[in-house]
Amino acid sequence: MSEAAKGPRSYFPSIEATYGQPIDHWMNLLDQVAGQKHLEQVKWLKAQHGIGHGHANALVRVYREEHGE
Repeated sequence: MSEAAKGPRSYFPSIEATYGQPIDHWMNLLDQVAGQKHLEQVKWLKAQHGIGHGHANALVRVYREEHGE
Protein backbone atom coordinates (compact mmCIF):
# COMPACT_ATOMS: atom_id res chain seq x y z
CA MET A 1 0.00 0.00 0.00
CA SER A 2 1.43 3.39 -0.97
CA GLU A 3 1.85 6.17 1.53
CA ALA A 4 -0.59 9.09 1.28
CA ALA A 5 0.83 12.36 -0.03
CA LYS A 6 1.57 14.96 2.60
CA GLY A 7 1.92 18.72 2.53
CA PRO A 8 1.11 20.60 -0.66
CA ARG A 9 1.15 17.40 -2.74
CA SER A 10 -1.93 16.25 -0.85
CA TYR A 11 -3.88 18.80 -2.94
CA PHE A 12 -2.84 17.24 -6.25
CA PRO A 13 -5.72 14.76 -6.66
CA SER A 14 -8.22 17.56 -6.01
CA ILE A 15 -6.43 19.90 -8.42
CA GLU A 16 -6.53 17.30 -11.18
CA ALA A 17 -10.21 16.54 -10.54
CA THR A 18 -11.26 20.18 -10.27
CA TYR A 19 -9.38 21.61 -13.26
CA GLY A 20 -9.19 18.56 -15.52
CA GLN A 21 -5.46 18.77 -16.16
CA PRO A 22 -2.57 16.67 -14.84
CA ILE A 23 -0.11 18.27 -12.43
CA ASP A 24 2.57 18.30 -15.14
CA HIS A 25 0.38 20.70 -17.13
CA TRP A 26 0.42 23.23 -14.30
CA MET A 27 4.12 22.76 -13.63
CA ASN A 28 4.89 23.42 -17.29
CA LEU A 29 2.74 26.56 -17.23
CA LEU A 30 4.64 27.84 -14.21
CA ASP A 31 7.80 27.86 -16.35
CA GLN A 32 6.30 31.02 -17.90
CA VAL A 33 6.64 32.87 -14.59
CA ALA A 34 9.81 31.21 -13.29
CA GLY A 35 11.92 33.67 -11.35
CA GLN A 36 8.99 35.64 -10.01
CA LYS A 37 8.24 35.71 -6.30
CA HIS A 38 6.04 33.02 -4.78
CA LEU A 39 3.00 35.24 -4.32
CA GLU A 40 3.33 36.66 -7.83
CA GLN A 41 3.24 33.13 -9.23
CA VAL A 42 0.17 32.31 -7.10
CA LYS A 43 -1.61 35.47 -8.28
CA TRP A 44 -0.76 34.62 -11.89
CA LEU A 45 -2.30 31.14 -11.63
CA LYS A 46 -5.41 32.63 -10.04
CA ALA A 47 -5.83 35.48 -12.53
CA GLN A 48 -4.79 33.73 -15.74
CA HIS A 49 -6.07 30.22 -15.12
CA GLY A 50 -8.85 30.50 -12.53
CA ILE A 51 -7.08 28.37 -9.93
CA GLY A 52 -8.25 28.78 -6.34
CA HIS A 53 -5.78 30.24 -3.84
CA GLY A 54 -5.06 27.03 -1.92
CA HIS A 55 -4.55 25.01 -5.07
CA ALA A 56 -2.37 27.70 -6.64
CA ASN A 57 -0.27 27.95 -3.49
CA ALA A 58 0.25 24.18 -3.41
CA LEU A 59 1.31 24.09 -7.06
CA VAL A 60 3.74 26.97 -6.60
CA ARG A 61 5.28 25.49 -3.44
CA VAL A 62 6.03 22.20 -5.17
CA TYR A 63 7.20 23.93 -8.36
CA ARG A 64 9.63 26.10 -6.37
CA GLU A 65 10.93 23.10 -4.40
CA GLU A 66 11.54 21.15 -7.60
CA HIS A 67 13.21 24.08 -9.39
CA GLY A 68 15.33 25.37 -6.53
CA GLU A 69 13.51 28.67 -6.23
